[in-house]
Amino acid sequence: MKLILMGAPGAGKGTQSAKISEKYNIPAIATGDILRGAIKEGTELGKLAKGYMDEGKLVPDEVVVGIIKDYLSTEACKNGFILDGFPRSIPQAEALDSILAKAGSEVTATVSIMIPDEMVMERIKGRALKEGRADDASEETINNRIVTYHNQTEPLIEYYNKSGKYHEIDGIGTIEEVQARIFSVMDKF
Repeated sequence: MKLILMGAPGAGKGTQSAKISEKYNIPAIATGDILRGAIKEGTELGKLAKGYMDEGKLVPDEVVVGIIKDYLSTEACKNGFILDGFPRSIPQAEALDSILAKAGSEVTATVSIMIPDEMVMERIKGRALKEGRADDASEETINNRIVTYHNQTEPLIEYYNKSGKYHEIDGIGTIEEVQARIFSVMDKF
């Protein structure tokens, strides 16, 4: 199973990808965690990514695609994976399709956790306080991330819907309620 987990910032992708990983025994690949790790380590990639992330902008495709390509080629991903936070744009989706096609594979499904913008703001502010995430601290940055999501990531809905691989989940409710909705879709694969 090769799953893409989509949703606005704060929709619960990280929480749900961990649950999916546990149930289906496939690794969750969170590009945000990978990039934050590089920032913490002070790598060149991390320094480059930090500037974009601090402004609420997406890290350039070539950097993110390279990281994902490396992860997908590992032994851990041979039986499938969950991509949390990738792809975030049509060019990234096309790059992913190309990477998978070269390996004789394709995306199994895309599950999008849907929440309203007001809830995005509320959840990200809460996460910033709880986790001490500087990239989530300012309201201006959060608003920029919401706008970026709508402009660059939402077009993926149509992209994956055309292939019949798009599934929308109501992200309002408890973690367990949202999890049950996701599992009801995934159990079909």
